[in-house]
Amino acid sequence: MSMQIQTAHAPIPPLHRTRKLRTYVDGLTIYSFDPTLRDEFRRLNVAWLERYFTIEPIDERVLDNPEAEILADGGEIMFAVLEGQVVGTVALRVVDAETFELTKMAVDERWQSRGYGQSLLETALQVARDSGRRRVILYSQRSLKPAIALYYKNGFTDVAGPLCAKYARCDVQMERLIT
Repeated sequence: MSMQIQTAHAPIPPLHRTRKLRTYVDGLTIYSFDPTLRDEFRRLNVAWLERYFTIEPIDERVLDNPEAEILADGGEIMFAVLEGQVVGTVALRVVDAETFELTKMAVDERWQSRGYGQSLLETALQVARDSGRRRVILYSQRSLKPAIALYYKNGFTDVAGPLCAKYARCDVQMERLIT
């Protein structure tokens, strides 16, 4: 498959190593990872991290090398594309044979409040289901009210226990069982 997609700054070369995961009626299409989109993964995530928090060492490691940190173990990185522009991204990191971690979900600020986060989340949950995983977990921050509301709306529940030490910003752990 080859498709020309424009980044926030300039057109990028055609995508060759990606697959179309889902297309929505409004024209939004969710694609799997392609190396030419690595910078978009970083751009989208750095934007929200710097807006609300600080970039932590774990963020740097993942954003600098998503192939090794997410894809190498069987994870997925997805991109939402509309009118040739990357408007959002999300990743599923393998935790174990039964579990994915939903991570690095971001929608470009200019494209928020249009349902694209919902579309990314729906696609990620379908990818998890199709892979045979039984659970998706996530770590977040309650101050991100729209994100927390989105997770609850999609069947995620709080997980009791000690808060994750993985991210300094984390104050809530959630999970969704896949049926």
